[in-house]
Amino acid sequence: MKILIIEDEKHARNHLERMLLDLDPNTQITEKLGSVKKSVEYLRTKPEVDLIFLDIHLSDDLSFQIFEQVEVQIPIIFTTAYDQYAIRAFKVNSIDYLLKPIEAGDLSKALDKYRSYQPQYNMANLSQLVAQLKGEEKKFQERFIVSRGDKILSIPTSEVAYFEGEDRYVFLVTREGNRYIVDYRLSDLEDLLDPQHWYRLNRSFIAQFEVIDKIISLSKSRIKVELQPAARRDIFVSSANTRAFKEWLNR
Repeated sequence: MKILIIEDEKHARNHLERMLLDLDPNTQITEKLGSVKKSVEYLRTKPEVDLIFLDIHLSDDLSFQIFEQVEVQIPIIFTTAYDQYAIRAFKVNSIDYLLKPIEAGDLSKALDKYRSYQPQYNMANLSQLVAQLKGEEKKFQERFIVSRGDKILSIPTSEVAYFEGEDRYVFLVTREGNRYIVDYRLSDLEDLLDPQHWYRLNRSFIAQFEVIDKIISLSKSRIKVELQPAARRDIFVSSANTRAFKEWLNR
């Protein structure tokens, strides 16, 4: 099988390629691209490709822009960080998706689905799918409302350094070190924050990429993270989460 990978994150491209080759060493990766512009240029050459793995967010635009510039008659499996609700359209149109981070078992099932659909694969619904997904594009939280005394403040998400769960409360900590209680659970915040920029370090902390100050390797499977502004307690990434965290950093 000849496969084209369109994904702007280097570690995600390489991770997907490794998994594909592990599943079938005879797989040929024809190209790995990271932008709408390069993808359009490549697809205009009418390459011999059996299947495309396509990320929704690319370095220069949403991947939907590809279909507005070049006709694509190649089956597609989308890779996305969208939640289950936002990607119902994939099911309706019989085009599969892989929810990031991609698991080997999910990848294998997606390939099986592609093979079973290949003889009668119909691209007629692709434009409908693109229209649906454009309308369902994930919107992330742009600001948080907090209180200080009798004052109500609106804090842009870009000014937030991290969120910390402590006892029954969740605190928003700004880049200037101010702390505010917010009426969210950390699990709620995971859905509201852009995973490209935010990471759930452990059960108590969600941090923004730019405020990670130091990463200290304590062992092969244990990492200590220091933030700026500094947290009031040590932050350790769980051993089960260490590999995923390193891949998220190596973007």
